[in-house]
Amino acid sequence: MIIWTFPIPAHGGTDPGTIANGITEKDYTLKISEYMHKRLNDLGIENSMSRTGDETLGPDVRPSRVQSFYGPGSDVIVVSNHINAGGGDGAEVIYSLRNSDRLSSIISDNLSKAGQNVRKYYQRRLPSNPDLDYYYILRETPNNESIIVEYGFADSTGDDVSQLKNNWQELAEAVVKSLAEYTGVPYKPVVTEGTYVVKSGDTLWSIARNNGLTVDELKKLNNLTSNALSIGQVLKVKEASTEPKGDTYTVKSGDTLYGISRMFGLTVDELKNLNNLTSNALSIGQVLKISGYTEPSSTTTYTVKSGDSLYKIANQYNTTVDELKRLNNLSSNLLSIGQKLILPSTNSTPEYKTYTVKSGDTLYGIARDNNTTVTAIQSLNNLATSNLSIGQKLLIP
Repeated sequence: MIIWTFPIPAHGGTDPGTIANGITEKDYTLKISEYMHKRLNDLGIENSMSRTGDETLGPDVRPSRVQSFYGPGSDVIVVSNHINAGGGDGAEVIYSLRNSDRLSSIISDNLSKAGQNVRKYYQRRLPSNPDLDYYYILRETPNNESIIVEYGFADSTGDDVSQLKNNWQELAEAVVKSLAEYTGVPYKPVVTEGTYVVKSGDTLWSIARNNGLTVDELKKLNNLTSNALSIGQVLKVKEASTEPKGDTYTVKSGDTLYGISRMFGLTVDELKNLNNLTSNALSIGQVLKISGYTEPSSTTTYTVKSGDSLYKIANQYNTTVDELKRLNNLSSNLLSIGQKLILPSTNSTPEYKTYTVKSGDTLYGIARDNNTTVTAIQSLNNLATSNLSIGQKLLIP
Protein backbone atom coordinates (compact mmCIF):
# COMPACT_ATOMS: atom_id res chain seq x y z
CA MET A 1 0.00 0.00 0.00
CA ILE A 2 1.30 3.46 -0.89
CA ILE A 3 1.23 5.96 1.97
CA TRP A 4 1.00 9.64 1.06
CA THR A 5 2.04 12.11 3.74
CA PHE A 6 0.85 15.68 4.12
CA PRO A 7 2.75 17.99 6.54
CA ILE A 8 0.59 21.03 7.31
CA PRO A 9 2.06 24.30 8.64
CA ALA A 10 -0.75 25.68 10.83
CA HIS A 11 -2.03 29.26 10.53
CA GLY A 12 -0.33 31.72 8.12
CA GLY A 13 -0.84 35.10 6.48
CA THR A 14 -3.19 37.27 8.53
CA ASP A 15 -3.52 34.47 11.10
CA PRO A 16 -0.24 34.32 13.05
CA GLY A 17 -1.43 31.79 15.62
CA THR A 18 0.29 31.82 19.01
CA ILE A 19 2.80 34.63 19.67
CA ALA A 20 4.95 34.56 22.81
CA ASN A 21 8.61 34.80 23.85
CA GLY A 22 9.81 35.61 20.34
CA ILE A 23 7.97 32.62 18.86
CA THR A 24 5.32 33.18 16.17
CA GLU A 25 3.44 29.96 15.49
CA LYS A 26 2.90 30.44 11.74
CA ASP A 27 6.67 30.91 11.18
CA TYR A 28 7.76 27.93 13.26
CA THR A 29 5.14 25.58 11.80
CA LEU A 30 6.30 26.57 8.30
CA LYS A 31 9.95 25.87 9.23
CA ILE A 32 8.98 22.53 10.75
CA SER A 33 6.87 21.54 7.73
CA GLU A 34 9.61 22.60 5.26
CA TYR A 35 12.09 20.47 7.20
CA MET A 36 9.72 17.48 7.24
CA HIS A 37 9.03 17.91 3.52
CA LYS A 38 12.74 17.73 2.68
CA ARG A 39 13.46 14.81 5.03
CA LEU A 40 10.46 12.80 3.80
CA ASN A 41 11.70 13.37 0.25
CA ASP A 42 15.13 12.11 1.36
CA LEU A 43 13.49 8.92 2.65
CA GLY A 44 11.40 8.47 -0.51
CA ILE A 45 8.06 9.13 1.18
CA GLU A 46 5.70 10.96 -1.18
CA ASN A 47 4.45 14.15 0.48
CA SER A 48 3.14 17.67 -0.12
CA MET A 49 2.56 20.83 1.95
CA SER A 50 -0.66 22.81 2.30
CA ARG A 51 1.26 26.10 2.04
CA THR A 52 4.84 26.96 1.15
CA GLY A 53 4.74 30.66 2.06
CA ASP A 54 2.99 33.11 4.35
CA GLU A 55 -0.51 32.42 3.02
CA THR A 56 -3.84 32.81 4.81
CA LEU A 57 -5.81 29.54 4.71
CA GLY A 58 -9.18 29.47 6.47
CA PRO A 59 -10.77 26.39 8.06
CA ASP A 60 -12.86 25.84 4.94
CA VAL A 61 -9.87 26.02 2.56
CA ARG A 62 -7.16 24.04 4.36
CA PRO A 63 -8.95 20.63 4.48
CA SER A 64 -10.12 20.88 0.86
CA ARG A 65 -6.61 21.79 -0.25
CA VAL A 66 -5.19 18.81 1.63
CA GLN A 67 -7.58 16.38 -0.03
CA SER A 68 -7.14 17.98 -3.47
CA PHE A 69 -3.64 16.47 -3.59
CA TYR A 70 -4.12 12.82 -2.65
CA GLY A 71 -7.84 12.45 -2.04
CA PRO A 72 -9.86 11.11 0.92
CA GLY A 73 -8.24 7.67 1.12
CA SER A 74 -7.20 5.87 4.29
CA ASP A 75 -3.69 5.62 2.79
CA VAL A 76 -3.14 9.37 3.34
CA ILE A 77 -1.49 10.60 6.55
CA VAL A 78 -2.23 14.23 7.45
CA VAL A 79 0.16 15.79 10.00
CA SER A 80 -0.96 19.22 11.21
CA ASN A 81 1.96 21.00 12.90
CA HIS A 82 1.21 23.42 15.76
CA ILE A 83 2.76 25.38 18.63
CA ASN A 84 0.64 25.34 21.80
CA ALA A 85 -0.40 28.10 24.21
CA GLY A 86 -1.90 28.22 27.68
CA GLY A 87 1.12 28.12 29.97
CA GLY A 88 1.71 24.37 29.95
CA ASP A 89 4.93 22.53 29.14
CA GLY A 90 5.52 19.61 26.80
CA ALA A 91 4.27 18.13 23.53
CA GLU A 92 0.79 16.80 22.79
CA VAL A 93 -0.52 14.62 19.96
CA ILE A 94 -4.23 14.54 19.04
CA TYR A 95 -5.52 11.80 16.74
CA SER A 96 -8.85 11.41 14.95
CA LEU A 97 -11.78 9.44 16.38
CA ARG A 98 -11.72 7.23 13.30
CA ASN A 99 -8.10 6.14 13.79
CA SER A 100 -6.16 4.05 16.28
CA ASP A 101 -3.57 5.54 18.63
CA ARG A 102 -0.62 3.61 17.12
CA LEU A 103 0.90 6.49 15.10
CA SER A 104 0.38 8.97 17.94
CA SER A 105 2.01 6.55 20.37
CA ILE A 106 5.08 6.17 18.10
CA ILE A 107 5.38 9.95 17.68
CA SER A 108 5.08 10.51 21.43
CA ASP A 109 7.80 7.94 22.09
CA ASN A 110 10.19 9.49 19.56
CA LEU A 111 9.52 13.05 20.77
CA SER A 112 10.41 11.84 24.24
CA LYS A 113 13.64 10.28 22.95
CA ALA A 114 14.43 13.62 21.27
CA GLY A 115 14.37 15.26 24.70
CA GLN A 116 10.86 16.72 24.81
CA ASN A 117 8.49 15.69 27.58
CA VAL A 118 5.14 14.50 26.24
CA ARG A 119 2.05 15.51 28.19
CA LYS A 120 -0.33 13.08 26.49
CA TYR A 121 -1.69 11.75 23.21
CA TYR A 122 -5.46 11.70 23.02
CA GLN A 123 -8.73 12.25 21.12
CA ARG A 124 -11.12 15.16 21.64
CA ARG A 125 -14.82 15.16 20.79
CA LEU A 126 -17.03 18.03 19.61
CA PRO A 127 -19.28 18.99 22.58
CA SER A 128 -22.30 19.59 20.35
CA ASN A 129 -21.88 16.19 18.65
CA PRO A 130 -19.63 13.67 20.46
CA ASP A 131 -19.53 11.51 17.32
CA LEU A 132 -17.37 14.18 15.62
CA ASP A 133 -13.80 15.35 16.18
CA TYR A 134 -13.38 18.67 18.00
CA TYR A 135 -10.68 19.99 15.63
CA TYR A 136 -11.80 20.82 12.10
CA ILE A 137 -8.60 19.56 10.42
CA LEU A 138 -9.38 16.10 11.84
CA ARG A 139 -13.13 16.38 11.29
CA GLU A 140 -13.01 17.71 7.71
CA THR A 141 -10.43 15.25 6.28
CA PRO A 142 -12.67 12.17 6.17
CA ASN A 143 -11.02 8.74 5.87
CA ASN A 144 -7.48 10.18 6.04
CA GLU A 145 -5.32 9.26 9.04
CA SER A 146 -5.14 12.76 10.51
CA ILE A 147 -3.20 13.91 13.57
CA ILE A 148 -2.24 17.20 15.23
CA VAL A 149 1.24 17.57 16.73
CA GLU A 150 1.66 20.34 19.32
CA TYR A 151 5.46 20.57 19.68
CA GLY A 152 5.43 22.64 22.88
CA PHE A 153 4.07 25.78 24.55
CA ALA A 154 5.33 29.15 23.31
CA ASP A 155 4.29 30.67 26.66
CA SER A 156 5.74 27.87 28.79
CA THR A 157 7.38 28.62 32.12
CA GLY A 158 9.40 25.41 31.68
CA ASP A 159 11.93 24.53 28.99
CA ASP A 160 9.59 24.54 25.95
CA VAL A 161 10.66 28.00 24.78
CA SER A 162 14.30 26.90 24.64
CA GLN A 163 13.30 23.59 23.02
CA LEU A 164 11.28 25.29 20.30
CA LYS A 165 13.92 27.90 19.52
CA ASN A 166 16.99 25.66 19.66
CA ASN A 167 15.78 22.10 19.07
CA TRP A 168 12.84 22.39 16.68
CA GLN A 169 14.72 20.41 14.02
CA GLU A 170 15.28 17.51 16.42
CA LEU A 171 11.56 17.53 17.29
CA ALA A 172 10.57 17.60 13.61
CA GLU A 173 13.04 14.77 12.92
CA ALA A 174 11.35 12.72 15.65
CA VAL A 175 8.06 12.97 13.72
CA VAL A 176 9.82 12.10 10.44
CA LYS A 177 11.35 9.03 12.09
CA SER A 178 7.92 8.06 13.42
CA LEU A 179 6.32 8.31 9.98
CA ALA A 180 9.06 6.11 8.50
CA GLU A 181 8.58 3.54 11.26
CA TYR A 182 4.80 3.59 10.92
CA THR A 183 4.83 3.21 7.14
CA GLY A 184 7.59 0.58 7.08
CA VAL A 185 10.06 2.78 5.18
CA PRO A 186 13.75 2.29 6.11
CA TYR A 187 14.84 5.24 8.25
CA LYS A 188 18.21 6.92 7.72
CA PRO A 189 19.08 9.51 10.38
CA VAL A 190 20.66 12.85 9.60
CA VAL A 191 24.31 12.61 10.63
CA THR A 192 26.26 15.86 10.70
CA GLU A 193 29.52 17.02 12.19
CA GLY A 194 29.30 17.00 15.98
CA THR A 195 26.74 14.17 16.16
CA TYR A 196 26.95 10.46 16.98
CA VAL A 197 24.62 7.59 15.98
CA VAL A 198 23.98 5.15 18.83
CA LYS A 199 25.08 1.56 18.15
CA SER A 200 24.35 -1.73 19.89
CA GLY A 201 26.19 -1.87 23.21
CA ASP A 202 26.56 1.90 23.61
CA THR A 203 25.87 3.62 26.92
CA LEU A 204 25.73 7.29 27.82
CA TRP A 205 28.91 6.78 29.86
CA SER A 206 30.88 5.25 26.95
CA ILE A 207 29.71 7.87 24.44
CA ALA A 208 30.47 10.72 26.85
CA ARG A 209 33.92 9.34 27.66
CA ASN A 210 34.82 8.87 23.96
CA ASN A 211 33.85 12.46 23.20
CA GLY A 212 35.45 14.17 26.20
CA LEU A 213 32.19 14.85 28.01
CA THR A 214 30.58 13.93 31.29
CA VAL A 215 27.28 12.05 31.28
CA ASP A 216 25.52 15.14 32.65
CA GLU A 217 27.02 17.32 29.87
CA LEU A 218 25.89 14.81 27.22
CA LYS A 219 22.37 14.64 28.69
CA LYS A 220 22.12 18.43 28.89
CA LEU A 221 23.37 18.81 25.31
CA ASN A 222 20.60 16.47 24.10
CA ASN A 223 17.86 17.46 26.58
CA LEU A 224 17.75 13.88 27.89
CA THR A 225 15.81 13.19 31.08
CA SER A 226 16.87 9.55 31.43
CA ASN A 227 19.82 7.30 30.57
CA ALA A 228 17.82 5.23 28.07
CA LEU A 229 19.19 5.02 24.52
CA SER A 230 17.91 3.42 21.30
CA ILE A 231 19.96 2.04 18.42
CA GLY A 232 20.07 4.58 15.59
CA GLN A 233 19.39 7.54 17.89
CA VAL A 234 21.39 10.62 16.88
CA LEU A 235 23.12 12.46 19.72
CA LYS A 236 24.89 15.79 19.75
CA VAL A 237 28.42 15.35 21.08
CA LYS A 238 29.59 18.90 20.46
CA GLU A 239 27.94 22.29 20.81
CA ALA A 240 26.98 23.66 17.42
CA SER A 241 29.30 26.51 16.54
CA THR A 242 27.70 29.87 15.89
CA GLU A 243 27.68 30.64 12.19
CA PRO A 244 30.40 33.25 11.63
CA LYS A 245 29.25 36.54 10.22
CA GLY A 246 30.89 36.99 6.86
CA ASP A 247 30.37 36.56 3.17
CA THR A 248 29.38 32.88 3.18
CA TYR A 249 26.87 30.53 4.79
CA THR A 250 27.28 26.77 5.26
CA VAL A 251 24.11 24.75 4.55
CA LYS A 252 22.78 22.78 7.52
CA SER A 253 20.22 19.99 7.73
CA GLY A 254 16.71 21.34 7.10
CA ASP A 255 17.87 24.46 5.22
CA THR A 256 16.05 25.64 2.11
CA LEU A 257 16.90 28.39 -0.38
CA TYR A 258 13.79 30.25 0.78
CA GLY A 259 14.80 30.06 4.44
CA ILE A 260 18.42 31.12 3.77
CA SER A 261 17.42 33.98 1.46
CA ARG A 262 14.93 35.27 4.06
CA MET A 263 17.61 35.02 6.78
CA PHE A 264 19.99 37.31 4.87
CA GLY A 265 17.48 39.70 3.28
CA LEU A 266 17.76 38.27 -0.24
CA THR A 267 15.28 36.81 -2.69
CA VAL A 268 15.65 33.21 -3.86
CA ASP A 269 16.61 34.48 -7.33
CA GLU A 270 19.29 36.77 -5.89
CA LEU A 271 20.76 33.90 -3.88
CA LYS A 272 20.71 31.60 -6.91
CA ASN A 273 22.31 34.22 -9.17
CA LEU A 274 24.97 34.96 -6.57
CA ASN A 275 25.92 31.27 -6.45
CA ASN A 276 25.27 30.35 -10.11
CA LEU A 277 22.63 27.80 -9.05
CA THR A 278 20.34 26.33 -11.69
CA SER A 279 18.05 24.47 -9.26
CA ASN A 280 16.75 24.76 -5.70
CA ALA A 281 18.59 21.62 -4.53
CA LEU A 282 21.02 22.03 -1.63
CA SER A 283 23.44 19.67 0.11
CA ILE A 284 24.53 19.70 3.75
CA GLY A 285 27.92 21.40 4.07
CA GLN A 286 27.50 23.36 0.83
CA VAL A 287 29.01 26.86 1.13
CA LEU A 288 26.90 29.69 -0.29
CA LYS A 289 27.82 33.30 -0.92
CA ILE A 290 25.39 35.55 0.94
CA SER A 291 26.86 38.98 0.21
CA GLY A 292 28.11 40.83 -2.82
CA TYR A 293 24.81 40.93 -4.66
CA THR A 294 24.15 44.21 -6.45
CA GLU A 295 20.62 45.04 -7.51
CA PRO A 296 20.23 46.20 -11.12
CA SER A 297 19.48 49.89 -11.43
CA SER A 298 16.23 49.35 -13.32
CA THR A 299 13.08 48.41 -11.41
CA THR A 300 9.96 46.54 -12.48
CA THR A 301 6.52 47.45 -11.17
CA TYR A 302 3.20 45.63 -11.02
CA THR A 303 -0.29 47.18 -10.83
CA VAL A 304 -2.62 45.37 -8.42
CA LYS A 305 -5.79 43.95 -10.02
CA SER A 306 -9.02 42.64 -8.57
CA GLY A 307 -8.48 39.24 -6.93
CA ASP A 308 -4.74 39.75 -6.39
CA SER A 309 -2.99 38.88 -3.16
CA LEU A 310 0.64 39.26 -2.08
CA TYR A 311 1.01 35.47 -2.12
CA LYS A 312 -0.38 35.21 -5.66
CA ILE A 313 1.88 38.00 -6.97
CA ALA A 314 4.94 36.60 -5.20
CA ASN A 315 4.25 33.14 -6.63
CA GLN A 316 3.70 34.57 -10.10
CA TYR A 317 7.02 36.44 -10.09
CA ASN A 318 9.07 33.74 -8.35
CA THR A 319 9.73 35.70 -5.15
CA THR A 320 8.41 35.74 -1.58
CA VAL A 321 5.73 37.69 0.28
CA ASP A 322 8.40 38.94 2.71
CA GLU A 323 10.53 40.26 -0.16
CA LEU A 324 7.58 42.10 -1.74
CA LYS A 325 6.76 43.66 1.65
CA ARG A 326 10.40 44.67 2.14
CA LEU A 327 10.74 46.26 -1.31
CA ASN A 328 7.49 48.19 -0.90
CA ASN A 329 7.76 49.04 2.82
CA LEU A 330 4.47 47.25 3.54
CA SER A 331 3.50 46.59 7.15
CA SER A 332 0.51 44.36 6.30
CA ASN A 333 -0.69 42.04 3.51
CA LEU A 334 -3.54 44.35 2.48
CA LEU A 335 -3.59 45.56 -1.15
CA SER A 336 -5.76 48.02 -3.07
CA ILE A 337 -6.74 47.84 -6.74
CA GLY A 338 -4.47 50.09 -8.82
CA GLN A 339 -1.68 50.02 -6.23
CA LYS A 340 1.84 49.99 -7.75
CA LEU A 341 4.25 47.38 -6.38
CA ILE A 342 7.99 47.25 -6.97
CA LEU A 343 9.08 43.76 -8.07
CA PRO A 344 12.54 42.23 -7.68
CA SER A 345 14.16 43.45 -10.89
CA THR A 346 15.87 40.11 -11.58
CA ASN A 347 12.47 38.66 -12.41
CA SER A 348 10.90 38.92 -15.84
CA THR A 349 7.24 38.48 -16.69
CA PRO A 350 6.63 34.73 -16.66
CA GLU A 351 5.23 32.80 -19.62
CA TYR A 352 2.26 30.46 -19.31
CA LYS A 353 0.47 27.92 -21.41
CA THR A 354 -3.27 27.34 -21.49
CA TYR A 355 -4.85 23.99 -20.65
CA THR A 356 -8.46 23.00 -21.36
CA VAL A 357 -10.00 20.74 -18.70
CA LYS A 358 -11.15 17.33 -19.94
CA SER A 359 -13.41 14.70 -18.45
CA GLY A 360 -11.67 12.91 -15.57
CA ASP A 361 -9.14 15.69 -14.94
CA THR A 362 -8.13 16.71 -11.40
CA LEU A 363 -5.91 19.57 -10.28
CA TYR A 364 -3.44 17.05 -8.87
CA GLY A 365 -3.24 15.16 -12.20
CA ILE A 366 -2.88 18.35 -14.24
CA ALA A 367 -0.17 19.67 -11.89
CA ARG A 368 1.72 16.37 -11.99
CA ASP A 369 1.57 16.13 -15.79
CA ASN A 370 2.84 19.69 -16.16
CA ASN A 371 5.61 19.51 -13.55
CA THR A 372 4.03 22.10 -11.27
CA THR A 373 1.93 22.14 -8.08
CA VAL A 374 -1.76 22.36 -7.27
CA THR A 375 -1.06 25.50 -5.22
CA ALA A 376 0.65 27.21 -8.17
CA ILE A 377 -2.29 26.50 -10.50
CA GLN A 378 -4.84 27.60 -7.90
CA SER A 379 -2.98 30.86 -7.23
CA LEU A 380 -2.39 31.65 -10.90
CA ASN A 381 -6.06 31.07 -11.76
CA ASN A 382 -7.47 32.55 -8.52
CA LEU A 383 -9.25 29.26 -7.69
CA ALA A 384 -10.85 29.05 -4.26
CA THR A 385 -11.55 25.29 -4.51
CA SER A 386 -10.19 22.28 -6.37
CA ASN A 387 -13.43 21.83 -8.35
CA LEU A 388 -13.07 21.85 -12.15
CA SER A 389 -15.53 21.92 -15.03
CA ILE A 390 -15.08 20.34 -18.47
CA GLY A 391 -13.94 22.95 -20.99
CA GLN A 392 -12.57 25.26 -18.32
CA LYS A 393 -9.40 27.13 -19.39
CA LEU A 394 -6.47 27.08 -16.97
CA LEU A 395 -3.19 28.98 -17.07
CA ILE A 396 -0.29 26.61 -16.39
CA PRO A 397 3.17 27.86 -15.29
